[in-house]
Amino acid sequence: MSFIETEEQTALREAVAALVKKYGQQYFSDCARQGRKTDELWQEAGELGFIGVNLPEQYGGGGAGMYELAIVMEELAAGGSGLLMMVVSPAICGNIIARFGTDDQKQRWIPGLADGSITMAFGITEPDAGSNSHQITTTARRDGDDWILNGRKVFISGVDQAQAVLIVARTEDAKTGRLKPALFIVPTDTPGFEHQIIDMEMLNPEKQFTLFLDDVRLPSDALVGSEDAALSQLFAGLNPERIMASASAIGMGRYALDRAVEYANDRTVWKTPIGAHQAIAHPLAQGKIELEMAKLMMQKAATLYDAGDDWGAAVPANMAKYAAGEATAKIVDQAIQTLGGNGLTVEYGLAALLPLSRLTRIAPVSREMILNFVAQTSLGLPKSY
Repeated sequence: MSFIETEEQTALREAVAALVKKYGQQYFSDCARQGRKTDELWQEAGELGFIGVNLPEQYGGGGAGMYELAIVMEELAAGGSGLLMMVVSPAICGNIIARFGTDDQKQRWIPGLADGSITMAFGITEPDAGSNSHQITTTARRDGDDWILNGRKVFISGVDQAQAVLIVARTEDAKTGRLKPALFIVPTDTPGFEHQIIDMEMLNPEKQFTLFLDDVRLPSDALVGSEDAALSQLFAGLNPERIMASASAIGMGRYALDRAVEYANDRTVWKTPIGAHQAIAHPLAQGKIELEMAKLMMQKAATLYDAGDDWGAAVPANMAKYAAGEATAKIVDQAIQTLGGNGLTVEYGLAALLPLSRLTRIAPVSREMILNFVAQTSLGLPKSY
């Protein structure tokens, strides 16, 4: 792992920053308040090759890796327009299909995922399973050559802007009766598939949904990979999810920190900028340090993942997610405190980040489950759940 980004990575970072500067936080919040999607930004990012930078070149992607996709996510968020579906569509779904899909599935889905003309959501969380993905109850059973899916999912992002959802279901072992996880691509116009919006106290153009699957009939080629190996396939998609969630949080933290520093340099009280006072400067400096440490762990996770080390990437990916969430939640709070009353105004755009920054400590995996994972895998402590 190099601490110096390549010329290509530096150029990518600069190009994404230049793109998002055309849109920014005002565009993002206007879309959310007006009930619009960030279609213009998504489309332009796709046309420029940013969305699919991690996907195989032979299917229209950029041929790079998660390190580069994390650059895209971080810079979008640092510019005030962090796109949640970047975490889901090219990172989780794109990586899983690229690694485990058939040639036909790759030809059908990856070019669209790469250029942004196709968006795919990801459905794993269930009302009664929560973080325990081993206990999901959405089932898939054979009916001739077809599959029949039944179940319910909750807190599924961006279904209203997706053409398909990658659903985690369970098949039944005919010999033992044991239920095993498997992955299915479900087009959103499939009969029996319904979605319902969940009202959230967050200013975000990308919404959350409950999914209902009632006798959803799928052809045999809807199954991604082997029905006997889907657990490993599933977690091969969750490492990118954590890396991208880290990148999003780091970018959001950078945005809030930049606004606070700008204000602290300009706002003068008692004949000196408020940034000269240690009560203002030290918490911001601490936030900068914690963000940079989280970013290093994210880069380590992305480097290991791109090297093909799924298990080696798992611990740093979770650590990065934890560190980025903790740092960003503190930075957003401190940025608002730095601005005082202005921090709560629409004009400065920081108050809207409060619930979004708080979310970084909850999703896509909670800080508590990360601590459980690290305690068990890194410290060798007994499993607690």
